[in-house]
Amino acid sequence: MGLGRHLLATVRVVRALGHVLRGLWTIHRTFHRLQPDERQRQVQAWSLQMLQTIGVSLRTGGEPPASGPLLLVANHISWLDILVLNAVRPARFVSKADVKHWPLLGTLITGAGTLYIERESRRDAMRVVHHMVEALREGDVLAVFPEGTTGDGRELLPFHANVLQAPIAAPAPVQAVALAYLDAATGQRSDAPTYIGDTTLVASLWRTFSSPPLVAAVQWAEPELSQGRDRRAWAQDLRHTIGALVADATSNPRATLPDNARRPA
Repeated sequence: MGLGRHLLATVRVVRALGHVLRGLWTIHRTFHRLQPDERQRQVQAWSLQMLQTIGVSLRTGGEPPASGPLLLVANHISWLDILVLNAVRPARFVSKADVKHWPLLGTLITGAGTLYIERESRRDAMRVVHHMVEALREGDVLAVFPEGTTGDGRELLPFHANVLQAPIAAPAPVQAVALAYLDAATGQRSDAPTYIGDTTLVASLWRTFSSPPLVAAVQWAEPELSQGRDRRAWAQDLRHTIGALVADATSNPRATLPDNARRPA
């Protein structure tokens, strides 16, 4: 890494750390007193500013949901995914339990209303599905990464179908959303934000902070109901939909994803 990129990464780290600390202050001091719609606006504004701080812009295609009840289903590439989705359309995430132990970020993610799941425990999975059904019936927008872990952004991992039991039981619609990270200058896929294999969170953060400007491409499908499908068949269909959207975003990003960055209301 050249000196210029090292300096850029250092400046971004310092600014991002300051933004995280301001977010922690909000979580501890005022967040609990806000109404749900006010919390969503705070989360969206904070996420947008964090993306700007680390040099990530947004391009969206399709329409994010205006309201719930709804379950968002997305592919999973990076720790950055939650920030990106919250910057476009805030949601309550269902995430693996170890995320809450991430330094600083875990506190913010927990404060935003995340539901945690112990993926190795079948009993815990059923507990979370029960809570998801309750949240959907109350009109929430939830978001899940059915791959269960991060991938390389090129090929989708198999989808875990159990999370789709909640929208079947509620019942509620599901909306597929595809994520891809591109080099802002070339429009080509960027591996900078990936967080896979033996890569540590710190290493992934540093690689992202030291990269040239990035574009987070977010492509929304139309909401859909189960229409009699069981959770396994529905999971397969959603995986196919997301795979097609990712292929479109990465093969011809400027044609399929017009620059349409969302701003907080």
